[in-house]
Amino acid sequence: MSAHRIFQAPIGSLIAWTDDTPRPPERHRRKLSQWQTSNSKGRLIRKQGERVGSISLPASFTLHEADYGSGGVIAIRVHRTFSADSRLRFTVLERPAIGAVRVFDRPGEDAELVYLASDCADAEAWLTRHGYPNAVLDEVTADEIAADHVEGRAVA
Repeated sequence: MSAHRIFQAPIGSLIAWTDDTPRPPERHRRKLSQWQTSNSKGRLIRKQGERVGSISLPASFTLHEADYGSGGVIAIRVHRTFSADSRLRFTVLERPAIGAVRVFDRPGEDAELVYLASDCADAEAWLTRHGYPNAVLDEVTADEIAADHVEGRAVA
């Protein structure tokens, strides 16, 4: 699936990307690290349309790949942003479940998914611990998932 098709996937979907090269053996740490740059997976947290102004930027989307830290404290959050022109191959592994609640950091088109809760109570509890004053909650509905199936966008 091309990068353009990812724009049809709902925010919160789990997306894998690959350059179709074979995985090197574990003993080749440098080669494996380079391979993982072009072959991994992450949660879709943001989609941005093409921007035109003083600088023209192609459409892009951002995936949350990993968190690193210890003792419940996240020290590094890894996000990967891909252009719609990317030559990598993308696959939707999983869409958010019906009834799940997406927690966005702010309202509007520039909003970014900060948490995918299993239900409204989970989202509210998470918000009390993480303090996003402008957070927006968005429940995943059956209509959204049904639209994917009607339009032929079932998980590949």
